[in-house]
Amino acid sequence: MSIRIGVEEEFHILEVESGLLVPRADPVLQRLPRSNFTTELHQSTVESNSGVHTSLHDLYADLTRTRRRLDAAASSLGLAVVAAGTAPLAPGASAHPTADARYLHMVEEYGKVADEQLICGAQVHVDIPDRDTAVRVMCAVSPWLPVLLAMSASSPFWQGSDTGYASWRTLLWQRWPTAGPVGCFASAAEYDAAVRDLVRAGIISDAGMIYYDVRPSAHLRTLELRICDACPRVETVVLIAGLFRALVTEASERLRTGEARACDGRHEWLRGAAWRAARFGIEGTLVDPETHREAPAPQVVRKLLTRLRPALEAHGDWQTVRALTDAALADGSAARRMRRTAQEEDLLACVDMLIAETRGERRGRGSAPVGRKNAPSSGTGMTAPPVGSGTPEAIGR
Repeated sequence: MSIRIGVEEEFHILEVESGLLVPRADPVLQRLPRSNFTTELHQSTVESNSGVHTSLHDLYADLTRTRRRLDAAASSLGLAVVAAGTAPLAPGASAHPTADARYLHMVEEYGKVADEQLICGAQVHVDIPDRDTAVRVMCAVSPWLPVLLAMSASSPFWQGSDTGYASWRTLLWQRWPTAGPVGCFASAAEYDAAVRDLVRAGIISDAGMIYYDVRPSAHLRTLELRICDACPRVETVVLIAGLFRALVTEASERLRTGEARACDGRHEWLRGAAWRAARFGIEGTLVDPETHREAPAPQVVRKLLTRLRPALEAHGDWQTVRALTDAALADGSAARRMRRTAQEEDLLACVDMLIAETRGERRGRGSAPVGRKNAPSSGTGMTAPPVGSGTPEAIGR
């Protein structure tokens, strides 16, 4: 099987000394190829685009190279980049829109919703044979997407305060008029007609503003996952990419063989399931997609893994994804690691941890602050974690 995958990652730009979010995307991007890096709504964010890959090993290598390159560009300006749903230290006046007509229209049209779009996500693209299949697969995979959100949760802090959520980004993101569960459509034509209606009604300005948890790409023949926070650790991104590809593969095969269940049209629980995933991440309970009942998050994660084993084995991903899942459940979510660091030290130490993890490093207690004056430089390269389950050495086995 050779179903291809690709990833888009968004990164916050921080001033190293203060740890504060800063609007410096343009000077960072001037040091990078625009074919792989681009602007976002606000100048405090940059986006990277991976190549297209069939193996998780190659995807991992691509993402780590991209992060090295981005870190080098930022470091040359006294800045750092962080992959997380929100930056812990984001002042209330951080909004600086990118000087692009589309972005400026969004700020004018949506007000504070756009001003507070100081959030970062990770999007995964999976090849799909045609748009009709993509639209029908959306319905089939949607019940499991909150589980992927929980695994990515990395935004417990907002403007210096603990929100009580594992993914506060989700709550901010869902304020857009087209964010959240997608619902079901019988065909691509029906879906496209619904999008045109939203544009004609003035609710959105273009199809690119469809922010559903999953959507057919507007310009690629892919299905795009959009529910997840940006992830400090590359391994988490690779794990989510592997699981999403397997979900899409399984759903597509069920459609092909006629084994797909008919949709009952009952999607109201999906928003609640995403809320619970955002509230607790993998440290609490999730809504079991099969029973619609509350269940411990590790139990739901392992149920998903078991369900997807045939598809994962078909891609040669089973050993890798199982090892990465075991490691994720053992280490806890990024939100948990962030809270623990903030409680044991402070929010600036939490920022240092995020910078280090984005670079591919693991900071132990008492490590030197990342990039501070008079502190040993961590360089722009990524150091390899200890060998063991879930580390890069497991990728691609």
